Amino acid sequence: MCLAVPAKVVRILNDFTVEVETFGNHARVNTSLIEQVKLGDYVLVHAGFAIEIVDQDSAQESLALWREMYAVQSS
Repeated sequence: MCLAVPAKVVRILNDFTVEVETFGNHARVNTSLIEQVKLGDYVLVHAGFAIEIVDQDSAQESLALWREMYAVQSS
């Protein structure tokens, strides 16, 4: 099973690389598989690649579920 994590684009590095943030962590992500992203967009990230641009509401809903999953694992 493959999982993709939503992340916010916080910096555009070049045509195919952006810096994203999720849960306070920053990472460089390849965007060659999707349309041009803008600063502030949310993308789904899998294996270092942005695979889809998602709207903010969907991203926040997914991040809330990830937080719940982390909380269950931590307890």
